[in-house]
Amino acid sequence: MTSLPCRGVLFDMDGVLVDSTAAVARVWTIWARKHGLDPEMVVKIAHGRPSITTIRELLPHGNHEAEDREVERLEIEDVEGIVALPGAAELLRTLPATRYAIVTSATRPLAEVRLRAAGLPIPERLVTARDVQRGKPHPDPYLRGAQLLGVPPAECVVIEDAPSGVRAGKAAGARVVALRTTASGAELEEAGADWIVKDCSDLFVEFPAPGEEFLLLGRRTK
Repeated sequence: MTSLPCRGVLFDMDGVLVDSTAAVARVWTIWARKHGLDPEMVVKIAHGRPSITTIRELLPHGNHEAEDREVERLEIEDVEGIVALPGAAELLRTLPATRYAIVTSATRPLAEVRLRAAGLPIPERLVTARDVQRGKPHPDPYLRGAQLLGVPPAECVVIEDAPSGVRAGKAAGARVVALRTTASGAELEEAGADWIVKDCSDLFVEFPAPGEEFLLLGRRTK
């Protein structure tokens, strides 16, 4: 067991707290086929980034805002199979609401739909795609999350599953624990993850003394 002292935890949502893999794949497969693109390639590129970033990259001459609204509509409507990932609910329950934020590339309506579908609480502090000018892999989302907690990024731990999110957390100056729920260990290591664990069931919180600082403990694989 290894531990990190910290004052705040910044969670990604999809692939960390919520298993939406099948829904994401269905929606982006529909979108890819509509535009004559390879679905497997599109699904891989889309993971962990704001939808509009993917749309701008793959459809440079399209109506980006309209396409983004359509993808959001499809994602909100598709909640089949969305569940909490192992350990997610338990880990959230051990943290005071003021000590964590969820930082997601989804929009707020989509994030709330998926959290409810997974039976997880809507947090007091939620950073979504439209709350920042630049999404992951830029540091802006995690800088905003740390700001909402009132904690310097260096005293936060980011929990991510996507290489783009790992890079965003590191660029923000936080330590990053990566979960092997979506990407391979090699991809997460290359992105700069400080720790790699299986999923949230490998993470625990301990409060050694009264105060703001606590320990995030994990069964570390890297």
